[in-house]
Amino acid sequence: MNHVAVLVIGAGQAGLSAAHHLARRGLRPGADFVVLDRAPRPGGAWQHRWPTLTYGRLHGMHALPGMELTGADPERPSAEVIGAYFADYERAFRLPVLRPVDVRAVRDDGDGFLLATTSAGTWRARALINATGTWDRPFWPRVPGQETFRGWQLHTAGYPGPDAFAGRSVVVVGGGTSAVQHLLEIAPVAAAATWVTRRPPVFREGGFGEVEGRAAVAMVEERVRDGLPPRSVVSVTGLPMTEALRRAREEGLLRRQPMFDRVAPDGVVWDEGRTVAADSILWATGFRPAITHLAPLGLREPGGGIRLEGTRAARDPRVHLVGYGPSASTIGANRAGRAAVREVCALPGMPVPGERRPVFTP
Repeated sequence: MNHVAVLVIGAGQAGLSAAHHLARRGLRPGADFVVLDRAPRPGGAWQHRWPTLTYGRLHGMHALPGMELTGADPERPSAEVIGAYFADYERAFRLPVLRPVDVRAVRDDGDGFLLATTSAGTWRARALINATGTWDRPFWPRVPGQETFRGWQLHTAGYPGPDAFAGRSVVVVGGGTSAVQHLLEIAPVAAAATWVTRRPPVFREGGFGEVEGRAAVAMVEERVRDGLPPRSVVSVTGLPMTEALRRAREEGLLRRQPMFDRVAPDGVVWDEGRTVAADSILWATGFRPAITHLAPLGLREPGGGIRLEGTRAARDPRVHLVGYGPSASTIGANRAGRAAVREVCALPGMPVPGERRPVFTP
Protein backbone atom coordinates (compact mmCIF):
# COMPACT_ATOMS: atom_id res chain seq x y z
CA MET A 1 0.00 0.00 0.00
CA ASN A 2 1.16 3.53 -0.81
CA HIS A 3 0.85 6.31 1.79
CA VAL A 4 0.58 10.05 1.14
CA ALA A 5 -0.91 13.02 2.92
CA VAL A 6 -2.75 14.27 -0.17
CA LEU A 7 -3.80 12.34 -3.26
CA VAL A 8 -4.55 14.34 -6.40
CA ILE A 9 -6.55 12.55 -9.09
CA GLY A 10 -6.22 14.07 -12.56
CA ALA A 11 -3.35 16.00 -14.18
CA GLY A 12 -5.26 18.53 -16.25
CA GLN A 13 -5.32 22.25 -15.51
CA ALA A 14 -6.96 21.88 -12.09
CA GLY A 15 -4.85 18.95 -10.95
CA LEU A 16 -1.54 20.55 -11.93
CA SER A 17 -2.59 23.81 -10.28
CA ALA A 18 -3.34 21.92 -7.06
CA ALA A 19 -0.01 20.05 -7.24
CA HIS A 20 1.85 23.34 -7.77
CA HIS A 21 0.28 24.91 -4.71
CA LEU A 22 0.87 21.81 -2.58
CA ALA A 23 4.56 22.04 -3.40
CA ARG A 24 4.62 25.77 -2.69
CA ARG A 25 3.10 25.04 0.74
CA GLY A 26 6.08 22.84 1.51
CA LEU A 27 4.62 19.39 0.88
CA ARG A 28 7.17 17.14 -0.79
CA PRO A 29 6.33 15.90 -4.29
CA GLY A 30 6.30 12.11 -4.40
CA ALA A 31 6.43 11.78 -0.61
CA ASP A 32 3.68 13.94 0.89
CA PHE A 33 1.55 14.07 -2.25
CA VAL A 34 1.27 12.44 -5.63
CA VAL A 35 -0.84 12.96 -8.77
CA LEU A 36 -2.52 10.02 -10.51
CA ASP A 37 -3.58 10.54 -14.12
CA ARG A 38 -5.59 8.23 -16.34
CA ALA A 39 -4.26 9.64 -19.62
CA PRO A 40 -1.18 8.09 -21.25
CA ARG A 41 0.68 11.41 -21.56
CA PRO A 42 0.57 15.03 -20.33
CA GLY A 43 -2.07 17.42 -21.61
CA GLY A 44 -5.27 16.66 -19.73
CA ALA A 45 -8.35 16.68 -21.96
CA TRP A 46 -6.55 18.92 -24.45
CA GLN A 47 -4.53 15.96 -25.78
CA HIS A 48 -7.74 14.46 -27.19
CA ARG A 49 -8.86 17.50 -29.19
CA TRP A 50 -9.27 17.12 -32.93
CA PRO A 51 -6.36 18.15 -35.19
CA THR A 52 -8.15 21.10 -36.81
CA LEU A 53 -8.64 22.83 -33.44
CA THR A 54 -5.48 24.89 -33.63
CA TYR A 55 -4.01 26.87 -30.76
CA GLY A 56 -5.03 30.16 -32.37
CA ARG A 57 -8.70 29.11 -32.27
CA LEU A 58 -8.85 28.44 -28.54
CA HIS A 59 -11.07 30.60 -26.35
CA GLY A 60 -9.75 31.67 -22.96
CA MET A 61 -6.77 29.36 -22.41
CA HIS A 62 -5.25 30.58 -19.13
CA ALA A 63 -1.66 29.80 -18.14
CA LEU A 64 -0.87 27.45 -15.28
CA PRO A 65 0.35 29.16 -12.09
CA GLY A 66 4.00 30.16 -12.15
CA MET A 67 4.75 29.48 -15.82
CA GLU A 68 3.43 31.27 -18.89
CA LEU A 69 2.84 29.63 -22.25
CA THR A 70 4.73 31.77 -24.75
CA GLY A 71 5.81 31.57 -28.38
CA ALA A 72 3.27 28.94 -29.43
CA ASP A 73 2.51 28.69 -33.14
CA PRO A 74 -1.21 29.62 -33.54
CA GLU A 75 -1.46 27.24 -36.52
CA ARG A 76 -0.24 24.24 -34.54
CA PRO A 77 -2.89 21.81 -33.19
CA SER A 78 -3.92 22.77 -29.66
CA ALA A 79 -3.46 19.17 -28.53
CA GLU A 80 0.24 19.39 -29.37
CA VAL A 81 0.75 22.87 -27.93
CA ILE A 82 -1.01 22.26 -24.61
CA GLY A 83 0.39 18.74 -24.31
CA ALA A 84 3.95 20.04 -24.65
CA TYR A 85 3.23 22.92 -22.25
CA PHE A 86 1.84 20.61 -19.58
CA ALA A 87 4.80 18.24 -20.00
CA ASP A 88 7.24 21.14 -19.60
CA TYR A 89 5.32 22.29 -16.53
CA GLU A 90 5.49 18.89 -14.85
CA ARG A 91 9.25 18.77 -15.46
CA ALA A 92 9.92 22.36 -14.41
CA PHE A 93 8.19 21.96 -11.05
CA ARG A 94 9.15 18.29 -10.62
CA LEU A 95 5.56 17.28 -10.08
CA PRO A 96 5.04 13.56 -9.39
CA VAL A 97 2.48 12.48 -12.00
CA LEU A 98 1.97 8.73 -12.32
CA ARG A 99 0.32 7.60 -15.55
CA PRO A 100 -1.58 5.88 -16.91
CA VAL A 101 -3.37 5.05 -13.66
CA ASP A 102 -7.09 4.31 -13.53
CA VAL A 103 -8.68 5.16 -10.17
CA ARG A 104 -11.51 2.68 -9.73
CA ALA A 105 -12.95 3.59 -6.32
CA VAL A 106 -12.32 5.82 -3.31
CA ARG A 107 -13.73 4.85 0.08
CA ASP A 108 -13.35 5.57 3.78
CA ASP A 109 -11.10 3.01 5.49
CA GLY A 110 -12.91 3.37 8.83
CA ASP A 111 -9.89 4.92 10.56
CA GLY A 112 -10.28 8.43 9.22
CA PHE A 113 -8.29 7.93 6.02
CA LEU A 114 -9.28 7.59 2.37
CA LEU A 115 -8.42 4.49 0.36
CA ALA A 116 -8.13 4.76 -3.43
CA THR A 117 -8.17 1.47 -5.35
CA THR A 118 -6.34 1.91 -8.65
CA SER A 119 -4.77 0.00 -11.51
CA ALA A 120 -1.42 0.75 -9.85
CA GLY A 121 -2.27 -0.49 -6.37
CA THR A 122 -3.95 1.07 -3.35
CA TRP A 123 -3.27 4.55 -2.01
CA ARG A 124 -4.06 5.71 1.54
CA ALA A 125 -4.39 9.45 2.14
CA ARG A 126 -5.66 11.99 4.62
CA ALA A 127 -7.19 14.15 1.89
CA LEU A 128 -8.19 13.94 -1.75
CA ILE A 129 -8.22 16.63 -4.42
CA ASN A 130 -10.31 15.33 -7.31
CA ALA A 131 -9.56 16.94 -10.67
CA THR A 132 -10.89 14.37 -13.14
CA GLY A 133 -12.81 16.76 -15.40
CA THR A 134 -15.42 15.47 -17.83
CA TRP A 135 -13.71 14.14 -20.98
CA ASP A 136 -14.02 10.51 -19.92
CA ARG A 137 -17.83 10.78 -19.66
CA PRO A 138 -19.30 11.91 -23.01
CA PHE A 139 -23.05 12.38 -22.80
CA TRP A 140 -25.16 10.54 -25.38
CA PRO A 141 -28.86 11.51 -25.28
CA ARG A 142 -31.36 8.67 -25.52
CA VAL A 143 -33.55 9.05 -28.62
CA PRO A 144 -35.97 6.39 -29.89
CA GLY A 145 -34.61 4.48 -32.86
CA GLN A 146 -30.91 5.19 -32.31
CA GLU A 147 -30.09 1.51 -32.44
CA THR A 148 -31.72 1.18 -35.89
CA PHE A 149 -29.51 3.78 -37.59
CA ARG A 150 -27.47 2.19 -40.37
CA GLY A 151 -25.00 5.04 -40.66
CA TRP A 152 -22.17 6.39 -38.51
CA GLN A 153 -22.85 7.77 -35.04
CA LEU A 154 -20.10 9.43 -33.06
CA HIS A 155 -19.60 11.91 -30.23
CA THR A 156 -17.40 15.00 -30.01
CA ALA A 157 -15.02 12.87 -27.92
CA GLY A 158 -14.24 10.88 -31.06
CA TYR A 159 -14.44 13.66 -33.65
CA PRO A 160 -11.63 13.04 -36.18
CA GLY A 161 -11.84 16.31 -38.12
CA PRO A 162 -13.86 17.39 -41.18
CA ASP A 163 -12.17 15.24 -43.82
CA ALA A 164 -13.91 12.11 -42.50
CA PHE A 165 -17.28 13.66 -43.47
CA ALA A 166 -16.47 14.54 -47.07
CA GLY A 167 -19.43 13.72 -49.30
CA ARG A 168 -21.59 12.60 -46.37
CA SER A 169 -25.02 13.78 -45.22
CA VAL A 170 -24.44 14.82 -41.62
CA VAL A 171 -26.70 15.81 -38.73
CA VAL A 172 -24.85 17.77 -36.02
CA VAL A 173 -26.68 17.67 -32.68
CA GLY A 174 -25.88 20.21 -29.96
CA GLY A 175 -26.03 23.90 -29.14
CA GLY A 176 -22.59 24.52 -27.64
CA THR A 177 -19.28 25.80 -28.92
CA SER A 178 -18.08 22.39 -30.11
CA ALA A 179 -21.23 21.78 -32.13
CA VAL A 180 -20.85 25.10 -33.94
CA GLN A 181 -17.16 24.49 -34.59
CA HIS A 182 -17.92 21.05 -36.01
CA LEU A 183 -20.71 22.45 -38.19
CA LEU A 184 -18.53 25.18 -39.66
CA GLU A 185 -15.80 22.64 -40.49
CA ILE A 186 -18.04 19.93 -41.88
CA ALA A 187 -20.47 22.00 -43.97
CA PRO A 188 -17.99 22.97 -46.73
CA VAL A 189 -17.01 19.33 -47.41
CA ALA A 190 -20.23 17.44 -46.67
CA ALA A 191 -22.96 16.65 -49.18
CA ALA A 192 -25.41 18.13 -46.65
CA ALA A 193 -25.14 19.38 -43.07
CA THR A 194 -28.12 19.88 -40.74
CA TRP A 195 -27.81 21.56 -37.35
CA VAL A 196 -30.19 20.38 -34.61
CA THR A 197 -30.50 21.76 -31.07
CA ARG A 198 -32.87 21.05 -28.19
CA ARG A 199 -33.29 24.76 -27.45
CA PRO A 200 -32.84 27.78 -29.72
CA PRO A 201 -29.17 28.83 -29.54
CA VAL A 202 -28.38 32.16 -27.92
CA PHE A 203 -25.61 34.19 -29.54
CA ARG A 204 -23.85 36.81 -27.43
CA GLU A 205 -23.04 40.10 -29.11
CA GLY A 206 -20.55 42.56 -27.68
CA GLY A 207 -17.87 42.14 -25.07
CA PHE A 208 -17.70 39.73 -22.20
CA GLY A 209 -15.77 41.29 -19.36
CA GLU A 210 -15.03 40.45 -15.76
CA VAL A 211 -18.48 41.50 -14.51
CA GLU A 212 -20.30 39.29 -17.02
CA GLY A 213 -17.93 36.42 -16.34
CA ARG A 214 -18.47 36.55 -12.61
CA ALA A 215 -22.24 36.66 -13.06
CA ALA A 216 -22.15 33.57 -15.29
CA VAL A 217 -19.94 31.62 -12.90
CA ALA A 218 -22.21 32.61 -10.00
CA MET A 219 -25.20 31.03 -11.76
CA VAL A 220 -23.31 27.75 -12.21
CA GLU A 221 -22.06 27.96 -8.63
CA GLU A 222 -25.61 28.30 -7.32
CA ARG A 223 -26.55 24.93 -8.80
CA VAL A 224 -23.53 23.29 -7.17
CA ARG A 225 -24.39 24.83 -3.80
CA ASP A 226 -27.88 23.38 -4.16
CA GLY A 227 -26.51 19.91 -4.83
CA LEU A 228 -27.62 19.87 -8.48
CA PRO A 229 -25.51 18.56 -11.38
CA PRO A 230 -23.42 21.45 -12.74
CA ARG A 231 -24.17 23.07 -16.07
CA SER A 232 -21.50 24.38 -18.40
CA VAL A 233 -20.66 28.09 -18.25
CA VAL A 234 -21.47 28.44 -21.99
CA SER A 235 -25.03 27.28 -21.29
CA VAL A 236 -25.36 30.43 -19.21
CA THR A 237 -23.32 32.88 -21.27
CA GLY A 238 -24.46 31.93 -24.75
CA LEU A 239 -22.26 31.55 -27.83
CA PRO A 240 -19.90 34.43 -28.67
CA MET A 241 -20.73 35.91 -32.06
CA THR A 242 -17.34 35.82 -33.78
CA GLU A 243 -16.53 36.97 -37.30
CA ALA A 244 -16.54 33.34 -38.45
CA LEU A 245 -20.04 32.87 -37.06
CA ARG A 246 -21.27 36.06 -38.67
CA ARG A 247 -20.05 34.85 -42.06
CA ALA A 248 -21.63 31.45 -41.45
CA ARG A 249 -24.94 33.08 -40.57
CA GLU A 250 -24.84 35.20 -43.73
CA GLU A 251 -24.12 32.06 -45.77
CA GLY A 252 -27.08 30.26 -44.19
CA LEU A 253 -25.04 27.66 -42.26
CA LEU A 254 -26.59 28.49 -38.87
CA ARG A 255 -30.15 27.56 -39.72
CA ARG A 256 -30.95 25.55 -36.66
CA GLN A 257 -33.63 22.85 -36.60
CA PRO A 258 -35.48 21.77 -33.44
CA MET A 259 -34.60 18.41 -31.91
CA PHE A 260 -35.94 15.46 -33.90
CA ASP A 261 -38.25 12.95 -32.21
CA ARG A 262 -36.68 9.72 -33.37
CA VAL A 263 -33.93 8.21 -35.46
CA ALA A 264 -34.72 6.09 -38.51
CA PRO A 265 -32.37 3.66 -40.28
CA ASP A 266 -31.51 6.28 -42.89
CA GLY A 267 -31.98 9.61 -41.08
CA VAL A 268 -33.91 11.53 -38.45
CA VAL A 269 -37.65 12.11 -38.14
CA TRP A 270 -39.94 14.69 -36.54
CA ASP A 271 -43.42 13.73 -35.36
CA GLU A 272 -45.10 16.14 -37.79
CA GLY A 273 -43.77 13.97 -40.59
CA ARG A 274 -40.65 15.86 -41.64
CA THR A 275 -37.51 13.80 -42.25
CA VAL A 276 -33.88 14.50 -43.03
CA ALA A 277 -31.83 11.82 -44.75
CA ALA A 278 -28.45 11.23 -43.15
CA ASP A 279 -25.63 8.72 -43.10
CA SER A 280 -23.84 10.35 -40.13
CA ILE A 281 -24.99 11.76 -36.78
CA LEU A 282 -22.47 13.73 -34.75
CA TRP A 283 -23.55 14.11 -31.11
CA ALA A 284 -21.91 17.31 -29.84
CA THR A 285 -23.93 16.99 -26.67
CA GLY A 286 -21.34 17.66 -24.00
CA PHE A 287 -19.93 15.72 -21.10
CA ARG A 288 -20.72 14.87 -17.50
CA PRO A 289 -18.32 15.01 -14.53
CA ALA A 290 -16.12 11.91 -14.30
CA ILE A 291 -16.75 11.19 -10.62
CA THR A 292 -18.14 7.63 -10.52
CA HIS A 293 -15.04 6.50 -8.57
CA LEU A 294 -16.24 8.68 -5.68
CA ALA A 295 -19.56 6.81 -5.39
CA PRO A 296 -18.52 4.72 -2.33
CA LEU A 297 -18.12 7.95 -0.33
CA GLY A 298 -21.82 8.83 -0.71
CA LEU A 299 -21.20 12.47 -1.64
CA ARG A 300 -24.20 12.99 -3.94
CA GLU A 301 -27.24 14.98 -2.87
CA PRO A 302 -30.86 14.04 -3.70
CA GLY A 303 -30.66 16.46 -6.66
CA GLY A 304 -27.97 14.28 -8.26
CA GLY A 305 -24.93 16.51 -7.81
CA ILE A 306 -22.25 16.92 -5.18
CA ARG A 307 -22.88 19.97 -3.01
CA LEU A 308 -19.76 22.02 -2.53
CA GLU A 309 -18.77 24.63 0.02
CA GLY A 310 -16.11 26.39 -2.01
CA THR A 311 -14.22 23.37 -3.35
CA ARG A 312 -14.96 21.15 -0.33
CA ALA A 313 -17.56 18.39 -0.55
CA ALA A 314 -20.26 19.22 1.98
CA ARG A 315 -20.57 15.57 3.03
CA ASP A 316 -16.82 14.97 3.54
CA PRO A 317 -14.36 17.80 4.35
CA ARG A 318 -11.42 15.59 3.30
CA VAL A 319 -12.58 15.64 -0.32
CA HIS A 320 -12.22 18.65 -2.63
CA LEU A 321 -13.42 18.89 -6.22
CA VAL A 322 -11.57 21.25 -8.56
CA GLY A 323 -12.38 21.84 -12.20
CA TYR A 324 -15.96 20.94 -11.31
CA GLY A 325 -18.94 23.17 -12.04
CA PRO A 326 -17.99 26.84 -11.61
CA SER A 327 -14.25 26.07 -11.67
CA ALA A 328 -14.37 24.18 -14.98
CA SER A 329 -12.74 27.05 -16.92
CA THR A 330 -8.95 27.23 -17.06
CA ILE A 331 -8.75 30.35 -14.90
CA GLY A 332 -11.35 28.91 -12.52
CA ALA A 333 -9.35 25.68 -12.24
CA ASN A 334 -6.25 27.63 -11.21
CA ARG A 335 -8.12 29.46 -8.48
CA ALA A 336 -9.87 26.32 -7.29
CA GLY A 337 -6.57 24.46 -7.03
CA ARG A 338 -5.13 27.16 -4.80
CA ALA A 339 -8.26 27.34 -2.64
CA ALA A 340 -8.45 23.56 -2.20
CA VAL A 341 -4.82 23.34 -1.13
CA ARG A 342 -5.27 26.09 1.43
CA GLU A 343 -8.07 24.14 3.12
CA VAL A 344 -6.44 20.73 2.76
CA CYS A 345 -3.25 21.93 4.43
CA ALA A 346 -5.30 23.11 7.42
CA LEU A 347 -6.71 19.63 8.11
CA PRO A 348 -5.52 17.87 11.29
CA GLY A 349 -2.47 15.65 10.85
CA MET A 350 -1.11 17.31 7.73
CA PRO A 351 2.69 17.55 7.37
CA VAL A 352 4.29 20.73 8.71
CA PRO A 353 6.17 22.59 5.95
CA GLY A 354 9.93 22.55 6.50
CA GLU A 355 9.78 19.80 9.09
CA ARG A 356 12.42 17.07 8.68
CA ARG A 357 10.49 13.83 8.34
CA PRO A 358 10.53 10.49 6.52
CA VAL A 359 8.19 9.64 3.65
CA PHE A 360 4.69 10.32 4.97
CA THR A 361 3.04 7.36 6.71
CA PRO A 362 -0.36 7.81 8.36
